[in-house]
Amino acid sequence: MTELRIRAASPDEAEAVLAFWKESAQGTSVSDDVHGVTRLITRDPEALLLAVADGLIVGSVIAGWDGWRACLYRLAVLPSYRRRGISTALLRAAEERFAALGGRRADAMVLEANESGRRLWTAAGYEREERWRRWVKPLTD
Repeated sequence: MTELRIRAASPDEAEAVLAFWKESAQGTSVSDDVHGVTRLITRDPEALLLAVADGLIVGSVIAGWDGWRACLYRLAVLPSYRRRGISTALLRAAEERFAALGGRRADAMVLEANESGRRLWTAAGYEREERWRRWVKPLTD
C-alpha cells in the first residue's frame, strides 16, 4: 500500500462512498442514498472522513458534531485493507476533529451482531455504555 491519506469527502464522491459502504460496512441506514450522503457533506464538509490509498477509498468514518455530542458512525475498512492501522488512523483524525471543536466524549454506533466491530472499538479504548439504549422513529415512509 502506498501512502494512506485521511481527508474529508467531497459531494461528488457520494456514489463512490455508497459503493464502498456496500462492500465494507455492515448494516444500512435510511440515509444510504446519494441525497443523504450529499446532504451530510454539504451540511458539515468535514464530517465524512475517508482513508484513500492509490486513489481508492479504503476506509471511512462519519465524525458528526452537533455542538453538543461527538458521534461516530460508519467506521469501515475495505476487507482487503484490514489489519493495516486504517481504522486507527481514521479514529485519530475523528477524535482530533472533535477535540478541536470542543467535544468532551465520543459516542460510537456499533451493531450488536458486529463481533469484529465490537472488538475494534474495545481495542481503540471505547467502552460499551450499558445504561442507555437507542430509541428511533422513522421520519419518512
